[in-house]
Amino acid sequence: MQKILVANRGEIALRIMHTIHRMGIQSVAVYSEADRQAPHVLFAHEAVCLGPAPSSQSYLNGDAIIAFAKQLGVDGIHPGYGFLSENAGFAKKVEKAGITFIGPGAEAMRIMGSKLAAKECVKKYNIPMVPGIDKAIDNIDVAKKIAGEIGYPVLIKASAGGGGKGMRVAARESELGEQIERATSEALSSFGDGSVFIEKYINSPRHIEIQVLADNYGNTIHLFERECSIQRRHQKVVEESPSAILTPDVRKKMGEAAVLVAKSCNYRSTGTVEFLVDEQLNFYFLEMNTRLQVEHPVTEMITGIDLVEEQIRIARGEKLRYQQEAITINGHALELRVYAEDPLNDFLPATGTLTKYQTPAGEGIRVDGGYTEGMTIPVYYDPMIAKLITHGNNRTEAIQKMKGAIADYKVEGVLTTLPFGQFVMDHEAFITGRFDTQFVQKYYSPEKLLVRQKTKAELAALVALRYWLEKQKEVHAVEPVATNWTKRS
Repeated sequence: MQKILVANRGEIALRIMHTIHRMGIQSVAVYSEADRQAPHVLFAHEAVCLGPAPSSQSYLNGDAIIAFAKQLGVDGIHPGYGFLSENAGFAKKVEKAGITFIGPGAEAMRIMGSKLAAKECVKKYNIPMVPGIDKAIDNIDVAKKIAGEIGYPVLIKASAGGGGKGMRVAARESELGEQIERATSEALSSFGDGSVFIEKYINSPRHIEIQVLADNYGNTIHLFERECSIQRRHQKVVEESPSAILTPDVRKKMGEAAVLVAKSCNYRSTGTVEFLVDEQLNFYFLEMNTRLQVEHPVTEMITGIDLVEEQIRIARGEKLRYQQEAITINGHALELRVYAEDPLNDFLPATGTLTKYQTPAGEGIRVDGGYTEGMTIPVYYDPMIAKLITHGNNRTEAIQKMKGAIADYKVEGVLTTLPFGQFVMDHEAFITGRFDTQFVQKYYSPEKLLVRQKTKAELAALVALRYWLEKQKEVHAVEPVATNWTKRS
């Protein structure tokens, strides 16, 4: 594999290219008109413009991407995450064009892309699942019967869903019809598939996922877990590895279950198996993400394994280089997604121009970013600016490094999630590990963030004042001053 096209943008495109270049492979960037001067474009060996800013006319134009790849003699296409990364049709077209798709096979992607198909696929392995029905609901009377058997509250979920879309909770039977209608409508508009199903709503769950690696020869291993419970709008903001709550026994069982999920669909490449974990550490299969995850750096930090390199090696037909027993956890890692969002206004996008942009650096600090000072964050795409990752010998050290890195991260011109990240790192529930996916609802509010910021500002002012007063008390020797005056007798 001599040349790889990265069918993505921003921080993930740049991060993938760093590995490609280190492996001695040529890189090709694609970009929209809005990203003409983006770092990933300037970093690549070659770059081609796909079209106007809207993703439908650029990054989602699979046919144009394949045409450029053929024109430039590309051997492989890496889709990153988002956009076309889990599009089985695109993967099939890439392979048909004689180009290697750096990811799983189209069939595995198709199966795991549907929550219902995924549940059906893994059923034979007796992997624990949330009580519910494993087929689409199209009759309200049947839905009421099932919900009654499961017990309220129940969760209505889109089969093709993701990112919290197409999800609704019904606390009682009188709410069921309306919530099914809303979930169906949202699923249809977001994914083109209105299929929804019902499962038991688990109170106070943890969202914990397992990273897997699988080659073309039946070898599959796991690289431990990532805790992803700090979320807003069902989307992750803070991730860490390992989880603060898993026992060695539960970790082993979840890892083994994740490997079985991958084997159930003849999976290859990197993938992530997601689970819900309740207060008693019972875990339930949720879904499988058939791509590189946004939060993959925390796994890299604790294992020392470059997941992008492994994807490329697997795609070009190599066997896995690691045995399960050789993989160990080294320290603790945290990741904060730095979004251009307003944490004081329901985390709504707050795009604009980065009039000042300075990232932290130091031992155990990593920043995967896609912007530089002076750039404008477009309104057309996800507003993530960068990912801030810290690694320490233990969880306490990783948290302290994260707090210091957040303080050293200088951003002006846009609002970001950095203050929210500081709020999380300072909160007792997070520090002690006693939190779940309801962290934001239970502990966070704009008012609490403002109070915390005001308190810190006042403390900083008091420290500065005390320092000034102490300096005033110091006795200074008077320096002799030369003059033209002479003493007269």
